[in-house]
Amino acid sequence: MQAVTIIPRRPGSLSLDSVDEPPARQGAVLVRTLAVGVCGTDRELVGGEYGEAPPGEERLVIGHESLGRVTEAPAGSGFSVGDLVCGIVRHPDPVPCVNCALGESDMCRNGRYTERGIKQAHGFGVQRFRSTAEFLVKVSPALGLAAVLLEPASVLAKAWEHVERIGRRARWAPRRALVTGAGPVGLMAALLGVQRDLEVHVYDRHETGPKPELVRALGARHHLHLPSLEFDIVLECTGAPQVIAQAIAGCTPGGIICLTGLGGHRSPATIDAAVLNESLVLENRVVFGSVNANRRHYEAAAQALQRAERAWLERLLTRKVPLERFAEAYARDPRDVKTVLLFED
Repeated sequence: MQAVTIIPRRPGSLSLDSVDEPPARQGAVLVRTLAVGVCGTDRELVGGEYGEAPPGEERLVIGHESLGRVTEAPAGSGFSVGDLVCGIVRHPDPVPCVNCALGESDMCRNGRYTERGIKQAHGFGVQRFRSTAEFLVKVSPALGLAAVLLEPASVLAKAWEHVERIGRRARWAPRRALVTGAGPVGLMAALLGVQRDLEVHVYDRHETGPKPELVRALGARHHLHLPSLEFDIVLECTGAPQVIAQAIAGCTPGGIICLTGLGGHRSPATIDAAVLNESLVLENRVVFGSVNANRRHYEAAAQALQRAERAWLERLLTRKVPLERFAEAYARDPRDVKTVLLFED
């Protein structure tokens, strides 16, 4: 069978390779891959910026945003042949730490977790993969190909959950939220904000193309410049230091800012620590970071996608690339929202 692989930290090593069938030790549930989503993380892996192959192997199968169909499942697993599923990316460390032991490997304390398609574990960019039942999430067939959005949606389901937990430190009745960035992560953040009946504003520098239209179709407001409003919640999805600083400054007293984006190490911009400290202390603001997700967040994301309009979700899938042209999926295109690599038509 075929798989999309790289040699981690070696640019130009992207390849479509023949690989062995997945061994039974990887799990009793066998899944036939339908599609994988491609994101910035995948392109950074292809560019050689990071990544780790499984111990003793040179190449890593990439792909962490998955959609597949179950072809084998044991009785009592909770899955049946034909179920549509997505795989959970992060798996607990072998010790495990206190959080991994509770099923919250997204909050791993010692860094010994593995991530399928990223860190020490093969990903889902292969025609068939195996998994244990605990690391698969069933998705509604009504979503169709749009179910491939579950992994990025799970990251935002976690972010929103943590925002709401922090908000309960005092009386809190949020009304207005700001999302910075209108890529797939930003649009998922906006979707979950709208579903919470908040007034959602999205800052994104694209004046034309699908992103402004997708924001407005949600019932959110699109801005080419950061609006001069105060926000109870900020979901920062760009990782750009200057945007982070502006977003913090525009947050209400007691406001909560969740950072979900990474801007890379090339940005010369910095944040004045003294100004940041004063803002947080005197106004009781909270800034926190969030990455990855556990099963609870995947299940919450699956429910959120089911509540969304399928036609809107499908509009996010702006480029669908067949497996035989796999390399095209990893090339950047400024017109893209979400690129999907199709393993089956």
